[in-house]
Amino acid sequence: MGSPESATATKQQAAPDRRLLIGGKLVETEKTFASLNPATEEVLGHAPDAGIAEAEAAIAAARAAFDETDWSTNKELRVRCLEQLHRALVDHRAELGQLTTDEVGATPALLAGAQYDGPVEIVRYYADLLKNTELTEDLGNVEARGALHHRWVEKEAAGVVAAIIAYNYPNQLALAKLAPALAAGCTVILKAAPDTPLVTLALGELIANHTDIPAGVVNVLSGADPEVGAVLTTSPDVDMVTFTGSTPTGRAIMSAASATLKRVFLELGGKSAAIVLDDGDFNTAAVFSAFSMVTHAGQGCALTSRLLVPRKHHDEIVELIKTNFGHVRYGDPNDPKTYMGPLISEKQRDKVDGMVQRAVSASATLVTGGEKKGPGYFYTPTLLANVDPDSEIAQEEVFGPVLAVIAYEDDDDAVRIANNSIYGLSGAIFGSHERALGLARRIRTGTFSINGGNYFHPDAPFGGYKQSGIGREMGAAGLEEFQETKTFAVPVAAESGAQA
Repeated sequence: MGSPESATATKQQAAPDRRLLIGGKLVETEKTFASLNPATEEVLGHAPDAGIAEAEAAIAAARAAFDETDWSTNKELRVRCLEQLHRALVDHRAELGQLTTDEVGATPALLAGAQYDGPVEIVRYYADLLKNTELTEDLGNVEARGALHHRWVEKEAAGVVAAIIAYNYPNQLALAKLAPALAAGCTVILKAAPDTPLVTLALGELIANHTDIPAGVVNVLSGADPEVGAVLTTSPDVDMVTFTGSTPTGRAIMSAASATLKRVFLELGGKSAAIVLDDGDFNTAAVFSAFSMVTHAGQGCALTSRLLVPRKHHDEIVELIKTNFGHVRYGDPNDPKTYMGPLISEKQRDKVDGMVQRAVSASATLVTGGEKKGPGYFYTPTLLANVDPDSEIAQEEVFGPVLAVIAYEDDDDAVRIANNSIYGLSGAIFGSHERALGLARRIRTGTFSINGGNYFHPDAPFGGYKQSGIGREMGAAGLEEFQETKTFAVPVAAESGAQA
């Protein structure tokens, strides 16, 4: 089937199923592009194909809303609007959940987690955080030049934000940017991923129809033209760019934004390692490693796609993983019994398969999997053993259900291999607590699971070291990403006189 880029059609050929949100109005475009159901390879619907004109209009609307309204200073309005958005997302769960299944390939279990219900609670979290967050910090008095001066710090909104998201978890990625940006008082241009535009456009329609968010505060675009992203990242009227996607694209965005010295938040790729220590529970580690790796068909940046095992236990642990992979049920994501859905596109499946084939040619052992299945963009859970830690499959992000098993000699060797990556997003370890915690602290990643611990929650900062990104999303740190700090000072006598 064709990609969204190749499925562009005129308005007369295919009317859009959703509309853009620009300046408080829901609008169509002359051109549309198709969104495919990855489980059936059929056209699900058509999205407006925004171009440079629409991008510029959205930027202008966001700029005006920030500069000319009280959105950035009206804390009570922002809290109310976030609470309205949370309620709308809860009330429309059936509709948006089904759309997420159809367009993204999300299973019922994923909808109950990071594909829908989890992201909805991010909105509630930031509404509550904003209520209880002091935006002013008193620094007291200081003597300078023979006089006392009173100082304080205020937190202000960073300004107009361009938020560009990836296809794999569109609700999570959109709301993890939108909620804290709105809480901070920013205005936003949200750009949907070309592979999953309808879900994000539906969010825009929800905002327009069910909240009091003022016109221009949130603008939502979809488009296949990469020039739209270029406009968002280079416009002098955009103050900040927040992007989730691949590391190569993140590098390009950082470069483009540098001309105007924009603030940049980047949540990029990962090649995270799970380490099994010789005193760890092999069965627990095998279940965790197998089933986490095939979550959403491996399309997750924080998944532990490298499994590091003691050399003397390599074959034993590989056999356990193979058994667990054999229990993974894949297929129709609407079926409650399905654990793994499809990859997002034929292009992505071909990429995954190409990397697996090259790994086998480079001497990795294909234990199980490595097969395309259809209809739909399915790829069987794939286990590669005896993987060279310096090989492509151990160094490059696959974004598919592929687990690479690497043998290590001792604890120091395990840490070395885990850190042998340009990425530093996440990781996991299984072993006695103190030993496992000690090794975890030596590994340069932004998040870490010990013996199956789950860190992912709206109050927990998420982000990476090295080329996995810049900054943190979610938690109090996620709000601070969208704030500027301004320091004030006034002579104490002048302040006292003013108060009198």
